[in-house]
Amino acid sequence: MANLPTNEDLDLELELSRFEQDERKRLGLSNEDDADQWVEPINDSFTASQRAHTTILMGGLTLAHDRFGRAMLKGLGYQVEDMGYPDNESLRFGKEFGNRGQCNPTYFCVGNLVKYLTDLRDNKGLSSKEIVDHYVFLTVGACGPCRLGSWVTEYRKALRDAGFDGFRVLTFQQNGNLDQATGEELGLKIDRKYFLGVFKSVLLGDLLNAMTYRLRPYEIERGTTDAALARCHDIVAQALESNSSLLKAVYHCRKELAAIKVDRTRIRPKVAVIGEFWAMTTEGDGNYKLQRFLEEQGAEVDSQSITAWILYVLWQARYDTAARAKLRQADDAKLGLSGVDVRKRLLTLWLADKLFRGAFQGLAHGIGLKGYHLPDMEKIAKTAHKHYNNHLRGGEGHMEVGKVILNVLNNKSNMTLSIKPFGCMPSSSVSDGIQSLITDMYPETIFLPIETSGDGAVNVYSRIQMQLFKAKKNAAREVELALEETGLTMDEVKAIATKGSKIGHSLYRSPHRAACTAADLIYDAGRQSLRRFLPEGIASRLRPKRLSPSAG
Repeated sequence: MANLPTNEDLDLELELSRFEQDERKRLGLSNEDDADQWVEPINDSFTASQRAHTTILMGGLTLAHDRFGRAMLKGLGYQVEDMGYPDNESLRFGKEFGNRGQCNPTYFCVGNLVKYLTDLRDNKGLSSKEIVDHYVFLTVGACGPCRLGSWVTEYRKALRDAGFDGFRVLTFQQNGNLDQATGEELGLKIDRKYFLGVFKSVLLGDLLNAMTYRLRPYEIERGTTDAALARCHDIVAQALESNSSLLKAVYHCRKELAAIKVDRTRIRPKVAVIGEFWAMTTEGDGNYKLQRFLEEQGAEVDSQSITAWILYVLWQARYDTAARAKLRQADDAKLGLSGVDVRKRLLTLWLADKLFRGAFQGLAHGIGLKGYHLPDMEKIAKTAHKHYNNHLRGGEGHMEVGKVILNVLNNKSNMTLSIKPFGCMPSSSVSDGIQSLITDMYPETIFLPIETSGDGAVNVYSRIQMQLFKAKKNAAREVELALEETGLTMDEVKAIATKGSKIGHSLYRSPHRAACTAADLIYDAGRQSLRRFLPEGIASRLRPKRLSPSAG
């Protein structure tokens, strides 16, 4: 005991350092100063010479977008295969081979790829080497706080553990760059034809999805909308694959959709679905088949489009460019952004926004999607800014907050449902916290946040049904008010819609005034001259003078 150092003599940090060095020497570990940074070996080589014997796998969006994307690539000369929709079996594969703590879309999409390749190996007889050599997967990537930025690493980790080490995952970034090998001509040629094909596929997928959710809740004969949409998918896919006229395809789709018989006097609360991009877009097990469930429960779904997401990305670029141009103390250029023509960049982004909107509305008019307006990104940003800083990024950023407020102020929906993966940082951790303030400011708001985890569907459905009950009451009150203001009865409105009036046509859209489509129809019926459709006794009881101007 006499030989032990006293507290005054003991240098704890020095002793710990000596102990660490002794243990490193004993275990054969190198010093930290000599350690090299670990870099994951990545095989993303897909060159033009490999094109003829390489198949591209893709998927994960809506049925329409996946179908049109594959058709577009086939039309450009690529070999493409359909992996099928991510389902609960995909989730099992994702959880088995993926890291713990990932978000739901990661498990579903990563698992879907692993499931598909496993089927090729175990049931189709291909070896792992043949699969690695002759298949590639094309997906989207991103940066920022969202875990989408780590998806590619998750794909490679899961593929390696599942026995497909070296499988090529090509990432098409949201900024438009393809992260892959350079030197030889790239196997996936990112040129004007490719971008034009993606452009067409996205627009047409959005348009047909919008028509689906607009028509299916009101179809008189169950299944006619799905049957017509299936034929439309075939028509558009064939046009994209054969590089034939899309205008003719759109015209034929319009005829298919116009043949659907609808009854818009049915009272259906309109439910706006917002939230994390993949969770609100997918139509399968990844969000409990939410869109179908809502329709089965008597609701009309107001879905978000991929075109709107692209407009949001363009808005971000404009906003950031304008903000950085003012940082003159941090940049030598007169207007900031040294080496960049700020005015030219802003003009280019403005023109891109107008191009997307113009093309969308032009095709929408051709296919019969009337009265559909893409969101005003500036208005959403200004509406949300007091509550959610526009500089914050990840997921939909400020858009979730802005959409909820505008849904109430503009009477756009009877209920807003925000769906996202369990633990989604931008949506669950930030937006949902702010939404509690928004619902206090606007008590009439019916807002429901839902987190998906791949299980617990019964609990999710129960929560939706409780809020949907309120939304149905809300829609019913709108219809009662519309009948009172027009002086019509519902039987009279049905008579108008079935006696040759244009308001009964499947492609017709009444001017916007209420959230519920049936209420809009009633107001529309009150505006029109009805003597040609109704007996004199009924026509004489109408009081259109009580109508207030449309909220448009």
